[in-house]
Amino acid sequence: MDKVFTQEIHKQFEFDANVAGVFDDMLSRSIPYYKEVLALSADFALEYAKKDSVILDLGTSTGAMLLEIASKAKIPLNLYGMDNAPSMLEYAQRKLDAYGVQAHLICGDILQEEFPKCDVVIANYTLQFIRPLEREKLVQKIFNALNAKGVFILSEKVICENKTLDFKMIQYYLESKKKRGYSEFEVNKKREALENVLIPYSEDENKIMLKNAGFSHIQMLFCWVNFATLIAIKD
Repeated sequence: MDKVFTQEIHKQFEFDANVAGVFDDMLSRSIPYYKEVLALSADFALEYAKKDSVILDLGTSTGAMLLEIASKAKIPLNLYGMDNAPSMLEYAQRKLDAYGVQAHLICGDILQEEFPKCDVVIANYTLQFIRPLEREKLVQKIFNALNAKGVFILSEKVICENKTLDFKMIQYYLESKKKRGYSEFEVNKKREALENVLIPYSEDENKIMLKNAGFSHIQMLFCWVNFATLIAIKD
């Protein structure tokens, strides 16, 4: 169970060994409707996948997205997961092995690693950790890696351009975390650790970034207060 922030931590948030073992619990308690978003992302990924399609999961962490896709797939697929945290990928490999799922796990910087040609790219709660100056380059890289009619599915924490409403949405979200068992201390410590590490865009900023990269159709798949899932289609 996630107890990472029950004590003082004097550093920014890192996806290290302390986090890897409790990461699934952390996400399910920190991200509203996390499991539903995984299921939704997998369902739409499979709508656009063909036999032997390559599906690339960026920021794959413990491999939950790959497992969700594999559990639903009715056709053979080539699953790839990429992450820069060795501890996460070690945990992911153990999970994949336990369920007999074949996937190519790549340990590396998604800004630097070469992407295979894909029909689907997924980045759930990943872009928000990429510095804004590099984020648009990454989205362009994703667009270039996609085959024609390919799709990019992304989930992000988002901000509201109305500052008053944004504050109220953040407070509502923080209260929801307390209802899931996090203490006031844990909530505040995690906020401090994520400051200047997680940099969210607004919904419009995300859509503009996707359009600038060349995506022609962008649609909201899911939204809860300050969390959103989008799908972008390449013609």
